[in-house]
Amino acid sequence: MPLRSKTFAVLGLGRFGTSVARSLAAAGAEVLAVDKEGHRVQAIAGEVTHAVQADITDEAALAELGLRNCEVVIVAIGSDLQASILTTLILKDLGVPFIVAKAATDLHARVLEKVGADRVVLPEAEMGQRVALSLTNANLMDYIAFAPGYSAVEIAAPEESHGKSLKELNWGARFGVNVVAIRRGDQVKAAPGAADVIQPGDILIAVGPDASLQRIEHGDF
Repeated sequence: MPLRSKTFAVLGLGRFGTSVARSLAAAGAEVLAVDKEGHRVQAIAGEVTHAVQADITDEAALAELGLRNCEVVIVAIGSDLQASILTTLILKDLGVPFIVAKAATDLHARVLEKVGADRVVLPEAEMGQRVALSLTNANLMDYIAFAPGYSAVEIAAPEESHGKSLKELNWGARFGVNVVAIRRGDQVKAAPGAADVIQPGDILIAVGPDASLQRIEHGDF
């Protein structure tokens, strides 16, 4: 499923939540950003689909936001353990299909899993994995995981793609992967067309299943 057809909500707009919301929006997703602090909501309002000021530990407020219609809701509260656990419980009761919750510690992560989080992230640990991955993989530049088995990656254009158009590569039909942007030097082309040709040195922002992205990164065409 193309990322742009997915709908996300990010609850809590600290550094982590704001970064996630911006990255999702930049990749073409519909994003609802929520925080109880008005200045945080205002700061991101122009970058996401909707930005709302609300108390995310208030069950009535969350119900009014229609979060059960979002395919993924990210609980981006890390320091306030009680608030993150309560919010996750409320989302589960509301019938949210997939809940991602930020944890501060391993114990916090286990509690979040017990109360219904479908995926728990510990940003510091995952940042360590990102650094290790970038050091051991020459092509993969950066990534963000949106749901199990599905990610957006920033990848150096494989040699096999040089001189070919996106239509010729046909990654969508072959691998279920969409190129949502091409970075060439200081220029970024968002939503490239089928006729756009990949050049040596291009950085591709691609979205799709992890297994397919790995095949492309390794030049397994």
